[in-house]
Amino acid sequence: MRLNKYISDSGHCSRREADRLIASRKVTLNDRVARIGDIWAEGDEVLVDGQRLFVRPAQPGVRKYVYIALYKPVGITCTTETAVKGNIVDFVDHQQRVFPIGRLDKDSEGLILLTSNGDIVNELLRSENNHEKEYLVGVNRPVTEEFLIGMARGVRVHGQMTKPCRTQRIAKFGFRIVLTQGLNRQIRLMADAFGYRVKQLCRVRIVNIKLGALRVGQWRNLSDAELRGLLPNRSEW
Repeated sequence: MRLNKYISDSGHCSRREADRLIASRKVTLNDRVARIGDIWAEGDEVLVDGQRLFVRPAQPGVRKYVYIALYKPVGITCTTETAVKGNIVDFVDHQQRVFPIGRLDKDSEGLILLTSNGDIVNELLRSENNHEKEYLVGVNRPVTEEFLIGMARGVRVHGQMTKPCRTQRIAKFGFRIVLTQGLNRQIRLMADAFGYRVKQLCRVRIVNIKLGALRVGQWRNLSDAELRGLLPNRSEW
């Protein structure tokens, strides 16, 4: 298999991050500096920053990868960079190397998924797959019907129109929004276009995975039923 996939399968990082490590000359393959596009074969030794990597063979009835749901608190940054104070990897402190699927900005809270399977990250993040993400949002002004309609139709953010989405008023100063894309700080920028300031933002659902009874800072393993809805191909578990 390709070397970047082997590194990803070990749970060390995603394929994209593996390519960055290889390009930075931090990976060796059988005592030589690895190159982008290298192929790993059975028996080859792979080291990242001098640490040997292993991919454990899958066992019947045992998951090959880690999949967890976290209630991310405000103040935690969705990065695997351990030099960043308050990074999500150190916060979860999992025994295996996991990394977030997508992001939830530092000022927001709620559901985020983490995994040791780098192969499925891009698949889950592709906007064309229309994976729904649901948020509850508190703002500084009363929510009007005009505001909800405008948000649902789409707003110019980062030089492009956001995809149509669903909105619903849930309180005088609160609304629900369901997106199928994840532009950086999208909801905050969309609201700002109508003169609203987001005071609180909580993600409560990703596709079929719900925040449920998780408390702030808690995480749990995904159930088989949740994984079937998220990843129908069981070989990806």
